[in-house]
Amino acid sequence: MESKVSEGGLNVTLTIRLLMHGKEVGSIIGKKGETVKKMREESGARINISEGNCPERIVTITGPTDAIFKAFAMIAYKFEEDITNSMSNSTATSKPPVTLRLVVPASQCGSLIGKGGSKIKEIRESTGAQVQVAGDMLPNSTERAVTISGTPDAIIQCVKQICVVMLESPPKGATIPYRPKPASTPVIFAGGQAYTIQGQYAIPHPDQLTKLHQLAMQQTPFTPLGQTTPAFPGEKLPLHSSEEAQNLMGQSSGLDANPPASTHELTIPNDLIGCIIGRQGTKINEIRQMSGAQIKIANATEGSSERQITITGTPANISLAQYLINASSADPDPHGRNTFTA
Repeated sequence: MESKVSEGGLNVTLTIRLLMHGKEVGSIIGKKGETVKKMREESGARINISEGNCPERIVTITGPTDAIFKAFAMIAYKFEEDITNSMSNSTATSKPPVTLRLVVPASQCGSLIGKGGSKIKEIRESTGAQVQVAGDMLPNSTERAVTISGTPDAIIQCVKQICVVMLESPPKGATIPYRPKPASTPVIFAGGQAYTIQGQYAIPHPDQLTKLHQLAMQQTPFTPLGQTTPAFPGEKLPLHSSEEAQNLMGQSSGLDANPPASTHELTIPNDLIGCIIGRQGTKINEIRQMSGAQIKIANATEGSSERQITITGTPANISLAQYLINASSADPDPHGRNTFTA
């Protein structure tokens, strides 16, 4: 979710991402795209639906706040209409609630939950909607699903309150957006070539994925072992974009027939180590899970102002782990200490 204040500071433009199943997307699009066209015209919001043969699709709604809420209202009432229609053909007596799933950067979920769950409780009580924040991030991303269910009116009020929280607490660091994967066969990387499995045979995959694999193996945000590289808190690294990080991540989760495991060491100032470990180790566990690398943080040594981090895995695993560690500690340090060496 992004926000910007337009000239004059009165009108706020928002981007909200929704995760929908294929059937829900079909309902929103309508015959020959008529439903989504009507929603765009009447709400004034831009409504884009991700391409691809995927079980899940991302619906992106962008526009001024009032247009966003109109679009949400139309979607919520359309889903309620679908529920009513499906009940007329079934024996069910109780009407299920309308359910929407927002996709929110994980760095904003803490503000949405509030201290001890106070904020999410307040939203539930004041709107009458049920709100649940997923504990785990969506695959290969730094985003979580936030599920809202209730009557259309409750959902609209709930979305308004969530938007306020999102605007007051912008995302921290780089956000790697969730992209649903196509319902297709897995891709295996071996010897610099990408293959898809069809039956019992490995078929060479189109050049596109082979190039992605090469990008993941060659472009690392750090220089080779033994050379010193500052963290560049205010500068752009070669892989400091969610698009390229996603490419890397796609490789790190692929199956390489002969992954060359290696070890890399970083030295991190003590005052940055907390950003990397996170509360009760949540951040470092996320980095381990997303990069596929083994990461060990040495115990603090008396008299030393630095800690050693050892990363083990394939070059792509290590590269992605370094990228994520850098993103976690990239807040500029006023004392000029925000550099670490590789």
